[in-house]
Amino acid sequence: MSDYKICVVTGTRAEYGLFHPIMKVIEASEKLRLQLVVTTMHLCPEFGLTYKRIEEDGFKIDEKVENLFCSDTKSSIAKSTGMATLLLSDVYRRLEPDMVLLLGDRYETLASATAALLMNIPIGHIHGGEITEGAIDEQIRHAITKMSHLHFTSTEEYRRRVIQMGEHPDNVYNTGAPGIDNIVHTELLSRDELSKSIRWSLDTPYALFTYHPETLSDIPVDFQIETILDQLETMDMRVLFTYANADENGHIINRAIEALCQKNPDKYRVVKNLGHRRYLSAMKYATLLIGNTSSGIIEAASFKKPVVNIGNRQKGRLQSGNVLNCKFDSIKYSVREALSEAFRRKCEAVENVYGKGDASRKIVDIIMKKLPISPKKEFYNFNISGRYSE
Repeated sequence: MSDYKICVVTGTRAEYGLFHPIMKVIEASEKLRLQLVVTTMHLCPEFGLTYKRIEEDGFKIDEKVENLFCSDTKSSIAKSTGMATLLLSDVYRRLEPDMVLLLGDRYETLASATAALLMNIPIGHIHGGEITEGAIDEQIRHAITKMSHLHFTSTEEYRRRVIQMGEHPDNVYNTGAPGIDNIVHTELLSRDELSKSIRWSLDTPYALFTYHPETLSDIPVDFQIETILDQLETMDMRVLFTYANADENGHIINRAIEALCQKNPDKYRVVKNLGHRRYLSAMKYATLLIGNTSSGIIEAASFKKPVVNIGNRQKGRLQSGNVLNCKFDSIKYSVREALSEAFRRKCEAVENVYGKGDASRKIVDIIMKKLPISPKKEFYNFNISGRYSE
């Protein structure tokens, strides 16, 4: 039986964590051969050179694409995208993949899809059909959907939205979110192991905090993060921070967090990159999550954790009932409610709408069934009632 080459392109720590269980299943397949390309944040010292963690996990990296410009202005993000497109075209020419497998909605993912599309390489896309109104990720995600040939959505509602965009139902599958697979199948660290790993005591309650720039907001990022951190300082709550992504003005958030942690290292700790195992372990032992990361919407429900979701970055994503949404200047009231006995009981009863932890096997089984895939596509029309035929 012929080997089909599946090229996974990853640019961030969080995205790699979601890819990890899928890559393991691909590697174990007799029909598929994994090709791995790392880009953007993985190769940047500021974000912890996370390609090394990928290698420590036992994966062979086929190509490294250094595309990230030093600054994080709008123009530098556009240049980083263009550089990734340019370099990935040579990578694809050398690797000759049968499919490029992408996840999510970042600018280097758009570059990966653009190069593959122009080279007639079929694209598989994970986490399409979702809505996040506060960031340019929204438009990027839908653009990648239209470039892609196979779609793996995290809920049935998102599957219907991808079909609404003209994608044929036979090529759109509700597999659930692969991030849940990590929770189900990863042996997490004990509290003591995690504490030693990050060199910070976890003996008392703490919040896990991740905040990324709202790239479509008119409110300056420095004002947002200063307002958020000022409120955190008034609370009797220890906080474990992780870095913001390499988005526009992400360095402003990271600098503000570093300054706070240096001022009060017993109460606050920042780790640039926890990696998916330590991050999920930190989520397991945290009292609550604060910020605007997708993991608060998708993974946290599997741990029954209360989440205070700040601002509009995740606006539109389906929620499981464990999330309180608030503005950046009113988080202390939401934190108080999240810690209440009534809301904690509500969280204990939630069912995660993003699946039960079998997405990776579903995704790989579908890829094996559908290969080889033609790069040709036809637009799928709804009828006037908005219904479609299976």
